[in-house]
Order: sequence, then structure tokens, then C-alpha cells
Amino acid sequence: MRLVPVALEGRFVRLDPVSEVHREGLRAVFDADVEAQQVMSTAAFGPYFDRWWTGATTDPARIAHAVVRRADGAVVGTSSFLNIRPEHDAVEVGWTFLAPEVRGGPVNPECKLLLMDHAFGAGARRVEYLIDARNQRSQAAVRKLGAVQEGVLRKHKLTWTGHVRDTVVLSIVDDEWPAARARLEARLAAAS
Repeated sequence: MRLVPVALEGRFVRLDPVSEVHREGLRAVFDADVEAQQVMSTAAFGPYFDRWWTGATTDPARIAHAVVRRADGAVVGTSSFLNIRPEHDAVEVGWTFLAPEVRGGPVNPECKLLLMDHAFGAGARRVEYLIDARNQRSQAAVRKLGAVQEGVLRKHKLTWTGHVRDTVVLSIVDDEWPAARARLEARLAAAS
């Protein structure tokens, strides 16, 4: 598996590798919903943004993307490849955070379609999602993609709020990807 930072283009969004041109748009997205970050391992609003930015732009095991709405060019979120493990043909998709006004529509499913299609096309055998056990909305969204829950990592992380987090592990493997991709494409066709 060989993942490289490239722009990924869909009908509703374009995923651009994060660069300086996205900085203020991403800051605004995080500042727009501080409450949703209570169940994230690291915050990115206000005083926490620069730390998030540094991680997004310097971590060699991460490829962060800005989610750009194609209709108007607005930055409406971010999603990343994390824990890139080419020796195991595996990667995590995470650090997805979307502006409130685009949640529940075609943006998140298309982001996941673009990221997973790129990962499996690059040779991934496994794409995984690690989600805070309290974050039922994200778990439901990932299950809707066709991901299988593998278990729970108990007391897995200490979050920025001091909460001791249990982490739900879900994945889609290469054998499951064609069916998952077809479901995602059907959802996006219905959204047109």
C-alpha cells in the first residue's frame, strides 16, 4: 500500500491535502461547533487549533484533507488518513469534523467514498475507524457505510477533557469494499 497526498474529487466535495490556504477556513469550522468536540480525543477550536494544525501538517503517519464544497469553494470540514501502516496494508480514516450545516447530507458519505476508494486503490486490505464509545452519531454513520464492529478498546485514551475513553473499533476490509462502495454510490445518487 502506498498512500500519497493527492486531491480527491467527487460531485459534492473535493478533498485537498491540507495546506496554508485552508488554515482559516478550518479554524472557522472547528470554532462553529465547540460542543461536538467534547467527544474527541483532541480539541481544535480556539486556543487548541494551532496544536491540531501542527499535527495535521507535520505527522508523517497522517494525510489530512480539507473538505471543500464544490458548489461554492467553501471549506466545510476535514478528514484524514491516520496511522498509515504500509507494512500491513492498513490505514485508519478519522479526524473527520464537518461544519454543522453539511452534516446529514451527501458530504460525509462522499468523503468516506473518496478516502476509502483511494486507500483500497492504493493497495489497502483494511480501512479502520476508531471512535469514542460515547459518539453514537459517528458510530451509526460508519456502520451505515458497511463497517463491521470488531470490539472495544477499554480505557484506550485520555481525552483533552480528562475523560478516560473507551474506543469502538470498526473496519471495512478489501473483500467487503465492492459492496460498501456500491451502497455509498447508491446513497450519493439518491442525493443528487
